[in-house]
Amino acid sequence: MKYLNHYPKHLQEQVQTLIEKDKLTSYIKTKYPNTHTYTNDKALYDYVMNFKNDYFKKYQVSKVMYDGKINVINNALGMHSIVSRVQGSKLKSKNEIRVATIFKNMPEEFLEMIVVHELAHFKEREHDKAFYNLCTFVMPSYHQVEFDLRVYLTHIDLFGKIY
Repeated sequence: MKYLNHYPKHLQEQVQTLIEKDKLTSYIKTKYPNTHTYTNDKALYDYVMNFKNDYFKKYQVSKVMYDGKINVINNALGMHSIVSRVQGSKLKSKNEIRVATIFKNMPEEFLEMIVVHELAHFKEREHDKAFYNLCTFVMPSYHQVEFDLRVYLTHIDLFGKIY
């Protein structure tokens, strides 16, 4: 249960009980019955741009893609980066978002949580109170979906994928 280590003991025990009673799969499937249809980089780009245009208008995003090199084992589900390049006498920067390939076949709520998280980093760099306030402003269920994603990742570790 490495994905749930920083959660309170009583929540870890509830998940452990679901595992022992063989109800973890049904918990996830009941709460998140369908996967999304944003399975290629173009569709993902359009999906991210919708959020960006609604909540992060002043930030430009030049590249959005699924990245098979991002590894959930290293605590990375998505990455944001600001790439700076010299063009003549000017320094140009471009924002990029990369999402772990594992999100191609997950419920849309999980993808939305990752997208909101990475977009929020363009405004708030650190994982502090302002950052999480921004995430919950854009996605009010952010914290619950993050917890459920961690439960889902625990399920994958134990039993493999469920979708």
